[in-house]
Amino acid sequence: MAEHHTEEHSTPIKTPLQLIAVVVAAFVVPITLIVMIAHLVTSGADAGKSHPALSEEAVARRLKPVGEVVVDPNQPRLAVSQTTAPVVAAAPAAKSGAAKGAAGGKGKSIYDATCQVCHAAGVAGAPKAGDKAAWAARLKSGMSALYASSIKGKNAMPPKGGNMSLADADVRAAVDYMVGLVK
Repeated sequence: MAEHHTEEHSTPIKTPLQLIAVVVAAFVVPITLIVMIAHLVTSGADAGKSHPALSEEAVARRLKPVGEVVVDPNQPRLAVSQTTAPVVAAAPAAKSGAAKGAAGGKGKSIYDATCQVCHAAGVAGAPKAGDKAAWAARLKSGMSALYASSIKGKNAMPPKGGNMSLADADVRAAVDYMVGLVK
């Protein structure tokens, strides 16, 4: 019988030259593919620069801050003092209808600009404007006490409601407006 010999465990690499070619190809082919993909990706970015969304103005608009601080050069700088001047309570003089309406208008505008931030929603324990029960205890202490705590600040409320540019008379007008809402 003739013996038939088969090579079951053979490799396609038969010579050292074939081994070197396979090793070099194993490095060169992936590196070439990576370079080609990188070139494809970066060349697409150059073509997109003509797109309007990539213009410098469009990018600057998207990066612009949401808000900005504007300082009015005509406003005097605020000075913070450790001493407080005595508060002089306004005399409860009877006002004519026209004078009362003018004060109410000024008080309402100050309330709308400054006070309503806390007093509309009752933030940090502030009595809500128009809430008779919340204002009852405060009204028992008298208007002079209300004026004093509004001007000097009390608990979480900062002096003058945080608007230090208000005159004391303006703060009193706002207090008068809020008190008028519960009477």
